[in-house]
Amino acid sequence: MLEWIFATIPLFKVAHIAALLTWCGGLLALPLMLSRHDPNGFAEDYRKIRHATHNVYTLVVTPAAVLAVIAGTWLIFLRGVFVPWLFAKLAFVVLLVVAHVWIGHIVVKVAELPEDHNPPRPVLPLLAVSVPVVAILILVLAKPAFDGVRFPDWLLEPRGGQLPFEVPS
Repeated sequence: MLEWIFATIPLFKVAHIAALLTWCGGLLALPLMLSRHDPNGFAEDYRKIRHATHNVYTLVVTPAAVLAVIAGTWLIFLRGVFVPWLFAKLAFVVLLVVAHVWIGHIVVKVAELPEDHNPPRPVLPLLAVSVPVVAILILVLAKPAFDGVRFPDWLLEPRGGQLPFEVPS
């Protein structure tokens, strides 16, 4: 059983990376799609763009976000990674989730209140997505030691129940 679990780690990594690419790419594309909304234009064009942004958000970006979080969580426990850089990465993942929810709010607002909607400038939503994405990439690729920061011992090792299999140290 142990061999099977370790053989699945690359599959979880592939799923995690593919889901992240889809999630982050979608979050970068949605503000640009939202900026194309113009309720003063042709009704049919507005309807198509509104449906496209809704479908991208609900059928592509949100499932990719869920898959990225699930696969990433499994990787944390399968690999037993409890290091300071990971906690910093998780803080930026939280910011990415906040940006995801905010962009979703804009998508809903466009659908429900088209007459009160002016196409948003994509700069702020793009920054809200780009900053966490770049920070996550830097943390994952550099894996800084954070020697000057003291983390409590309980945060650096798993506590409570053991997984039903052995994890590598």
